[in-house]
Amino acid sequence: MLPVLAVGAGFAVTAHAPALAQQRPPARQAPKPAEKEPPPPPPEQAAPYDRDLTRLSEIIGSLAFLRELCAGADAAEWPNRMKALIEAEGVTPGRRDRLAGAYNRGYRGYAATYRVCTPAAHEAAGRFVAEGERLSHALAGRFGG
Repeated sequence: MLPVLAVGAGFAVTAHAPALAQQRPPARQAPKPAEKEPPPPPPEQAAPYDRDLTRLSEIIGSLAFLRELCAGADAAEWPNRMKALIEAEGVTPGRRDRLAGAYNRGYRGYAATYRVCTPAAHEAAGRFVAEGERLSHALAGRFGG
């Protein structure tokens, strides 16, 4: 959308155009070559570890909610870990959206269930930490450099 001032300036030029046209003959313009649209981007190739990264993102989202709910000492780390994961692996907008969507699913899933910290919330968080460690070690072992 154009700013208001630019639109107003466009009207001013248009209002004076007939007067200018009376003073000079119209200039001949060379025909413009047909403009080509840029080719569409190639389809995004799925990495062999995308499924595991998606699950890891969901786990991080769950832990971000559960650790904050239960006042865990590491509560502030989980959103930062997700940010680092997206910066490292979110090389395309679609991939960033999928990783962020998985994080949000994990977070919202537990936000809809828990209002206070319970022993079950502690247990779930402990299981997520263990699963996340297994996944991250497996990913690093198979695909790390």
